[in-house]
Amino acid sequence: ATSVGNVVICGAGVIGTSIAYHLAKLGVPSRVIDPVGLAPAASGKAGGFLALDWNAGPLDELSRRSFHLHEQLAQDLDLDDKCYRRLRCEAVAVDGSDRVVQPSQKKLQGLNDIDWADVGVVGSRSLGTTDTIAQTHPKVFVEALWRDAEKLGCEMLIHEVDDVQLSSDGKSVTGVKIKSKKNKDGGEHQEPSEGETIPADVVIIAMGPWSSRIKSLPVPQLYGQKYHSAILRPKRVLDQAVFFQGFGDPEVYPRPDGDVYVCGYPDSPVIIQEEPGAVEVRPEAVDRLINVAGKLSTELAEAEVVRDKCSSCHLPVTANGMPTMGPFSGVKGAFWS
Repeated sequence: ATSVGNVVICGAGVIGTSIAYHLAKLGVPSRVIDPVGLAPAASGKAGGFLALDWNAGPLDELSRRSFHLHEQLAQDLDLDDKCYRRLRCEAVAVDGSDRVVQPSQKKLQGLNDIDWADVGVVGSRSLGTTDTIAQTHPKVFVEALWRDAEKLGCEMLIHEVDDVQLSSDGKSVTGVKIKSKKNKDGGEHQEPSEGETIPADVVIIAMGPWSSRIKSLPVPQLYGQKYHSAILRPKRVLDQAVFFQGFGDPEVYPRPDGDVYVCGYPDSPVIIQEEPGAVEVRPEAVDRLINVAGKLSTELAEAEVVRDKCSSCHLPVTANGMPTMGPFSGVKGAFWS
């Protein structure tokens, strides 16, 4: 750990906190900087859907490793089945009608594998079983990662990152410049003041679609694609995720805590102008999801709408659609993910 030096991670989403956790497990505690705190963006507001084998090609190995790592971490972090579980997933085609498929009709119509989707259904196919599909609660997962990382010596600083400071020859990092101080973290550490630089020998950029704001390093342009989500709470805990075909192809992810996460109708990818923790939630977009959910399932039509959990977030998008991670060439101690 002494040979690594001071490690600073910019961004407290799932990637930043996961890196902090795994480095700390290796004896390398870090300081994590975020303008809001834990999981203020997509890491705290996404669906948490996990699939083992949906990424054939160059991402297959990474996808499989991620799927199994989530399960291992759920065990290591003592997460109960309210946060992580295996479940089934179905693709369900609908025709837009209000025809309700009764349970007694499902066998005759070849719809035995459908659980709660019962309005306008015309067909279905399995997208995965409990062997290949899982779900976690993103916000709870990130909080659990940080809880253990903090016990191992990691520290959270609530600041807005301005840029990465480089050596005079530009060949190594020397620190992270902070733009403005948002609030105190209440810890014993004496935090730097506005406009100061936090010393660092290693800097890891994990700011999602905001990573492109770093100008001293060659960060490719990243985009944010905004998704809105509605949270419903039916009378029972559902255990089948559904990707609908029709009605604009919404996606529904029942969570193990009883909430049902409904999303769809994404905006086009853009260079983000909104700030982490202050992403606008358009009421009409949320209402559209609630309305459509009720037209796909009698159980969701009768479900409670949990308005204070309905949200929006920007999923990070690269120009070629592929994830990027690793060191910056020619700059010692600079990484991004």
